[in-house]
Amino acid sequence: MAGNLTTGGGEDLLGDMNRKSANMDSLVVCFGEFLIDFVPTVGGVSLAEAPAFKKAPGGAPANVAVCVSRLGGSSAFIGKVGDDEFGHMLANILKENYVDNTGMRFDQSARTALAFVTLRADGEREFLFFRHPSADMRLHESELDINLINKAKIFHYGSISLIEEPCRSAQLAAMTIAKKSGSILSYDPNLRLPLWPSAEAAREGIMSIWEQADLIKVSEDEITFLTEGGDPYDDNVVMNKLFHPNLKLLIVTEGSAGCRYYTRAFKGRVPGIKVKAVDTTGAGDAFVGGLLSSLASDLNLFQDEKGLREALAFANACGALTVTGRGAIPALPTKQAVVDALTKYSAS
Repeated sequence: MAGNLTTGGGEDLLGDMNRKSANMDSLVVCFGEFLIDFVPTVGGVSLAEAPAFKKAPGGAPANVAVCVSRLGGSSAFIGKVGDDEFGHMLANILKENYVDNTGMRFDQSARTALAFVTLRADGEREFLFFRHPSADMRLHESELDINLINKAKIFHYGSISLIEEPCRSAQLAAMTIAKKSGSILSYDPNLRLPLWPSAEAAREGIMSIWEQADLIKVSEDEITFLTEGGDPYDDNVVMNKLFHPNLKLLIVTEGSAGCRYYTRAFKGRVPGIKVKAVDTTGAGDAFVGGLLSSLASDLNLFQDEKGLREALAFANACGALTVTGRGAIPALPTKQAVVDALTKYSAS
């Protein structure tokens, strides 16, 4: 079945707007960077060897927002882009995908961020960023859409916005507002070492907001980095160094192998769906979007292990389907595509 799964195209991208408005009480608000990825038109080459590049929208928080919407949920994005052709293109992409973009701001003096992303022969990525500074780094606390944040059932964010001011203060303020309004705080560190001044700065920055999150998703590599060499497969390392008293759920993603989950009451592992990877860009974001779409509909999943396992199987399938296509947002699946994939997988 490896090569047969598809994202389901965009068969219900037009969607049902009445359904969207009915879901506003389960709104997922995503905060952070939105940029343009330039991806080689052929795989397995370095940037210098690439014959040409194709532009694609990128940025983990925006990917998550689109994923939630494409799965039938309600989502919004808060962040800043340049007042340029790329920035307005990104705003329109959110609108086309029924993501609330009223929290976006446009900077007249800084450009939309660019990232050149190379796809190695194994489908993994290497990055070259152009942010000196880019507009996403210049979001001010005074520009936050407080009303939008207050509506969030789940407020999701990463760590890249913590790297420099004024965006760092804007993120911290947004987290405080969301927490006070009763939102679940969801954190995907999304480590991008080249963007940080040093490895130590990255580790300190990522961990500086660790204990405020209700839900955290990390990869195996991030565990090793954050624990300074700890074994990502050792439950004691995960629980003793990364689980904190206020945390409702800690997820460790294992790529195509699936994921592990840890709560105060239970822990376990959910296997993934095996597919032929074309481009791993956005797989983790699709996983997060799949999980948040389920949690936004039912926060009891934090206490319901059976329901949580089903939600994680759904999230695994979201990630798996995304790697079968090129580019993050174009490859994000619809809910029906995920259901079909899970049905096919369980039958095989």
